[in-house]
Amino acid sequence: MYAYPEKAIFNKVLPKNLIYKEARPTRKVKDLFVSQVQEIIWKYKLSPDTVNLPKKGGYTEIQVFEIQLKTDELAPVVLATIDKAIPYPIIFRLYCDGQIKVVAAHKRPAADGTKNWIVDGQFETEWVAVDKAVGPLPVALDMKSLYEQMMLPILGSQPCNGESLSELVQRLDLVRKKERERQLLESRLRKEKQFNRKVEINAEIRTLSTELEKIQ
Repeated sequence: MYAYPEKAIFNKVLPKNLIYKEARPTRKVKDLFVSQVQEIIWKYKLSPDTVNLPKKGGYTEIQVFEIQLKTDELAPVVLATIDKAIPYPIIFRLYCDGQIKVVAAHKRPAADGTKNWIVDGQFETEWVAVDKAVGPLPVALDMKSLYEQMMLPILGSQPCNGESLSELVQRLDLVRKKERERQLLESRLRKEKQFNRKVEINAEIRTLSTELEKIQ
């Protein structure tokens, strides 16, 4: 958790209707906003003016949103919809019952020179007490490196072998995909009655486990 500078305070309520107008979600997604989200506060704007760092690589601002939840569960599509509506990297701070969780998707500028952003994955911390100690923003030379340093604790992993943040995110997404595949296979194995099929499924599980060991 970070203590953001007072200069960065924005502190404006973000109306759900504005998100709907920009992102055009389905009725089902709007219903999730209504049932799960109490209020969205655009809490901080980190920019060259508020954190005294130059912009770089298309990273001009980082937004921090605080969301008061009605339940301790939030459908990933809700935050994905907000990310679609707001053309900046966003760090979400979710609040529920005296606890806080930080969630963010990795956002990077499109390579085609447009103002579009590519959104890769969505990562989150564990719930912790709201009064947990906070520290200063990470040391950074520019807005891009500040964003990268802020993302690493949310990813829960460090780059290896000279990885960029994008490469790290892609690797972690691949790990999650293969872990889901292994879980499905393990579920099938528990239900399978035929010995030959059990042997085949076990072999697939071992192969996936070996692949996971190589990329984790």
